Amino acid sequence: MECESGLTYRRGMVPTRFGADRDWGERAARPLRLLAGAGARPTGAEISALEAGLNRRDEPAAALIKAVRESPDLTIRDLHRFIAAGPADDVPPTFQTFLAAVRKRPAWLDDDLLARGAEACRAFGMDAGLVLAYGSLLGGYRTGAALEPLVRTGRLTGGETLRRIKETSIWWRAVTAPGGMAPDGAGFRTTLHVRVMHALVNASLEADPSWDHTGRGVPINQYDQASTLGVFSTSFLLHLRLLGVRVSRDDARAVMHLWCYVGWLLGVDEEWLPHTEKQGRRQLYHFLSYDPPPDANSVALARALIEMTDDVTSGWRRLYERERALSVSTWLLGRAAMRDLGLPYRPPWYGLTRIAANALVSQGLGRLPGGRSRLLARGDRQARAQFARWGATLPA
Repeated sequence: MECESGLTYRRGMVPTRFGADRDWGERAARPLRLLAGAGARPTGAEISALEAGLNRRDEPAAALIKAVRESPDLTIRDLHRFIAAGPADDVPPTFQTFLAAVRKRPAWLDDDLLARGAEACRAFGMDAGLVLAYGSLLGGYRTGAALEPLVRTGRLTGGETLRRIKETSIWWRAVTAPGGMAPDGAGFRTTLHVRVMHALVNASLEADPSWDHTGRGVPINQYDQASTLGVFSTSFLLHLRLLGVRVSRDDARAVMHLWCYVGWLLGVDEEWLPHTEKQGRRQLYHFLSYDPPPDANSVALARALIEMTDDVTSGWRRLYERERALSVSTWLLGRAAMRDLGLPYRPPWYGLTRIAANALVSQGLGRLPGGRSRLLARGDRQARAQFARWGATLPA
């Protein structure tokens, strides 16, 4: 495999980050192994696939970026413009193959499941935001596996962290909006924009002589992309239940289906698209158990996430927001993860508060006739309020 800088590295060369500390990896991943049940441990073939995934990029997107850069008449901005415009007759040949491929929907796609998964995500309300920030995102910082590209793009400060949270929230709302994942939907288009940006960052870092290919493999690789997808689906559902949110079997199946399609659009290999929670838990166990332990990036990004509201709050509100963040993080991730991230332990008072609230709202109101509609209305109100605090408008 050859990167744009001319550096060649063998496909069979396993990056040294893989299984760098197996004792730490197994300790960190033990809860996922137990939840995955019997047969959770990876086979020899699966371990080989994990190793290979670190040296494998999103090839269709990489080829597209390369073709645009080699075309004197086109720019990346043109590509974004055609994605935003949707189906059109004047798409340049350079873009046609890629855009045609992503609009050819996979055979397993079910529109009813997509709609139900999106609706369920919106009905989870503010708990979804808490989980995404302090369960999924902060939990992802626990390992140093995929953080270097993020740090290289300058996302270490509290202000940058807040901007990233806003961007991710806007994308998440677009994906989960009614009709968002239709071929002309905002979620569909935004997801393709994210894929293009990943490919751009990957191409830039692959060409950077300072990138440690031997230690890290491809900067944005299939292994890390699939693992990150899991925090929006499998990990997301697990953490919601820790906050007392009712997640029915049908809703869980639909949420997994929605994020499988998002992953497919992002260029994640089919073999790593988990269509069931059991499959997702097993895969996340494999990823985490072979991930490297936390590093300086983990600690810096975790601190920035906890402190991200410092610039927009003051006085008692600043103290409350920080203590709330530490409390819910402790509840969702556990004492060992907080220690790995260099964060102080806090009694899980806020997590227990959410469980009490959800006993009445999610578990109670949500089961009554018309309860789903009330939960959706509540979720929209909470989302509008959050976006208003950021000085932003909730996407349609």
